[in-house]
Amino acid sequence: MKKSVILLFVLTALISSGCNCNNSEKAEQKQENETTVAAKTILSREEIQTRSFDELFKSIEAKNMPGDVFTLVGSDYTVITAGNPSLYNSMVAGWGGMGILFNKPATWCMLRANRYTLEVMRNEKTYTMSYFDDTYKDDIMLFGTKSGRDSDKMKESKLSSVQTPSGNMTYKEAKLIIECKLTEVTTVSPNDFYSEEGRQFVVDAYEEVKDYHKIVFGEITNVWVRK
Repeated sequence: MKKSVILLFVLTALISSGCNCNNSEKAEQKQENETTVAAKTILSREEIQTRSFDELFKSIEAKNMPGDVFTLVGSDYTVITAGNPSLYNSMVAGWGGMGILFNKPATWCMLRANRYTLEVMRNEKTYTMSYFDDTYKDDIMLFGTKSGRDSDKMKESKLSSVQTPSGNMTYKEAKLIIECKLTEVTTVSPNDFYSEEGRQFVVDAYEEVKDYHKIVFGEITNVWVRK
């Protein structure tokens, strides 16, 4: 009987010790997460500009991407950038999504056929999709007010352009960067839409540029988040 009581006491002590360790680890992890968040919020524009890409971002798996696509695309908006340091262009997109295509993580977006960024994307075959905090909302909306084909809007931006390790262009101020390899560009047709709203939209858009919208698919090759 005494042996059973002693054994029970030892097991209880071990379990209690394990719980304390787990709680301690969770507390440390929580503190680390809070410290990380705090570190992100204290960086000023000037501090961000002085740091390298590797100092600002870390690589993660696509499946571990933070946030949800409805917020990223619908609220935060997508800044699509293609090109190289000597010639690159960015645009803002509000329609798109993410998923699996050909057994690989992929993105898709719907763009007007006359977008200069789309032209550069087709030439380069790679591009980035970047997302920002609300602090930079006015900065990114500049990319949607002018065309880079006939203006110097890229020079007017206050954002700090930077190359990823793969050589694609993005911005230091981004909170999330998705690098893509162009997979397919397909043209929409009014006959393919089963909602009157969708059909009418592509018809009206065609009248403006005399070409139908393009749906762009890209394989996700890298994902970067702020450290």
